[in-house]
Amino acid sequence: MDETKTLQPPLTEDQARSLKAGDQVSLTGVIYTARDMAHKRLCESIAAGNEPPFALEGAIVYFMGPTPARPGRVIGAAGPTTSSRMDAFSPALIAKGLRAMVGKGYRGDEVRDALKKYGAVHLSTIGGAGALLSKHIVSAEVIAYEDLGTEAIRKLQVVDFPAVVAYDCNGESVYKE
Repeated sequence: MDETKTLQPPLTEDQARSLKAGDQVSLTGVIYTARDMAHKRLCESIAAGNEPPFALEGAIVYFMGPTPARPGRVIGAAGPTTSSRMDAFSPALIAKGLRAMVGKGYRGDEVRDALKKYGAVHLSTIGGAGALLSKHIVSAEVIAYEDLGTEAIRKLQVVDFPAVVAYDCNGESVYKE
């Protein structure tokens, strides 16, 4: 069995470039959530010259909008959303230092080119396992765009959050073309 690599954000470019497609990773530390509407608003804000609500350099963004938390839990089901929905926004964020994204499914050519150019990776985790994945989230706090509800940007503290490197910095992928 392959060794799981533990990643603690923020990630450096060297850390991202050391990862290979198919590597199993475990995330422990702070990651952020953002889905379609949050990505759109974030990119518009940055283009207008505003600072983002979190430091992009070395950050990991999880493409997820949780369900409401049950009593005694910090978050509800927290499964990934389809990554290609963020393709229009990801290259600009990668250019600003975003080092990794977590979602499910394929990424377009522009995203894959940005991963190679700037030294970032795309991670995948299992769709349909949101309840299980939520057990790896020990705190969750809305930090921006609260009006977007489930699509607001959240700061998550995760422990041993499982993922696989789906696209690496060398243009390799776990997906067969």
